[in-house]
Amino acid sequence: MLFLLVFLGYSGSPLQAQRKARKKTELIEVKEAKEIAVSPKLVVGIVVDQMRYDYLTRFWGHYGEGGFKRMVNDGFNFKNNHFNYAPTYTGPGHASVYTGTTPAIHGVIGNDWYDKYDDKSVYCASDDSYSSVGTASSAGEMSPHRMLSTTMTDQLRLHTQMQGKVIAVAIKDRGAVLPGGHSANAAYWFKGGNEGNWITSTYYMDELPKWVKDFNDKRSVDTYKRTWSTLKDINTYVESGTDNNNYEGLWKGKTTATFPYDLEALWDDNDQYSMLASTPFGNNLTTDFALAALENESLGEDNVTDFLAISYSSPDYVGHKWGVNSKEVQDTYIRLDQDLERLFKSLDKKVGAGEYTVFLTADHAAVHVPAYLKDQKIPANYIDQADIKSKLNDYLKFTFGSTEIIKNISNDQIFLDHKVVKNLEMDLADLQNEIAQELMLYEGVYKVYTANQMWQNNYTKGISNILQNGYNQKRSGDIIIVYNPASISYSSTGSTHGSPWIYDTHSPLLFFGKGIKKGSTTNRSEIPDIAPTISALLGMAFPSGTTGKPLVEVLE
Repeated sequence: MLFLLVFLGYSGSPLQAQRKARKKTELIEVKEAKEIAVSPKLVVGIVVDQMRYDYLTRFWGHYGEGGFKRMVNDGFNFKNNHFNYAPTYTGPGHASVYTGTTPAIHGVIGNDWYDKYDDKSVYCASDDSYSSVGTASSAGEMSPHRMLSTTMTDQLRLHTQMQGKVIAVAIKDRGAVLPGGHSANAAYWFKGGNEGNWITSTYYMDELPKWVKDFNDKRSVDTYKRTWSTLKDINTYVESGTDNNNYEGLWKGKTTATFPYDLEALWDDNDQYSMLASTPFGNNLTTDFALAALENESLGEDNVTDFLAISYSSPDYVGHKWGVNSKEVQDTYIRLDQDLERLFKSLDKKVGAGEYTVFLTADHAAVHVPAYLKDQKIPANYIDQADIKSKLNDYLKFTFGSTEIIKNISNDQIFLDHKVVKNLEMDLADLQNEIAQELMLYEGVYKVYTANQMWQNNYTKGISNILQNGYNQKRSGDIIIVYNPASISYSSTGSTHGSPWIYDTHSPLLFFGKGIKKGSTTNRSEIPDIAPTISALLGMAFPSGTTGKPLVEVLE
């Protein structure tokens, strides 16, 4: 313990002064300085694909004590957490969680997008300069090269002189590649079809480690080729709609979207091992593989912080097929809760309770099936994009004499052919504005913004701010369309996402473990706040493009 001597003023001889000082000296305890940073042995980042915040509350009574409830009760719950950009898709979602910024900065503006310089559509994680590892298909030709910012996983690698390990795992390739960052030791994803193996890219390694080969060879994946019935009595699933309804998609070979689902009987007609992604078994398989990585990569076994990034992709597939109000979604989350409990118990045993830090969030949320909403007399609709394109072409031909002005329409954005515009001697900003005004006449269109507006203005709130955060000057289009709430271009069954509306932006954010306070708040938090919060906890530099802020409420 340190002590500080405080000397008061004195008069008289030096000896008298010393005696007086000794009598009047106050011993003031100075507390030992707090640690400048927290050093958990392992950080576990969990992204649940297509998780709405209300899945926490709706299904709360069905959860056990060791999964979601453990995170909420022993950790910190941000109840008002949102994506602050659009489009709200998987690629941008994972990139934003890990870079601490938005597509305007990190450049991942969609899962796929039109590259206006190379005049082709590109995928957010594809990279044919690398080869597949673990499969003869092209499914492993991936890298994070289209993500322009570093990630918190990159920063951990840099901060620890590349000693801290980073391993990323997901069914979807983009759910592993983007969280792993540019410098991950490994990222693994699942190859379905007739293979059923975990694979990777030569970006990370030239061959699979022995433990991954052993995992694949063991064929534990085949244990999930079984019947999917509800975990609990289906009659207790009162938090979701009826099992037999008109709002859910079908698997080939099944006439109703109802339990049970005999996967073995449906196997060959539904792309075999790829079926698992659309069931809770995909989450089981992901947890199995993540725990194998934990064990075989010796994560969290020393005092240098490691990072395990896990993305649970299956809830997205389930939501897309059956919709957010389905019993299939409810059963998927009840089972995911058990996977989380299994994961946390393994972390307690392997790393040590209180020695690891976890965050859990989503990459986007989802809308109710509009057909269901319409039947409940709630405003909702379906957008016929082919009809919009046809009307727009008629307008362009009548007004300008050419439909070649438009190069591409994707992700609710219109890309103009700037060479054609220049040859026609039209002012680009004026043309953008004219087309935007035409689009505003079409049914279902709520707002239209132009690239010129995105360039010239600084929006600070509302839909315009959300769109601007998702707008990348080099990659985004000339015109952005926003449809009415709950109006989507999708099939009449199942749910989707991508919009700037709150049902797509409101997602969970839970922190738990070492260095984390207990509590909750309804103050607004945003997805880009996660990476700087973890970075501040670890005392390392923020990712290079960070625009979010550390969430001070959660840090001890």
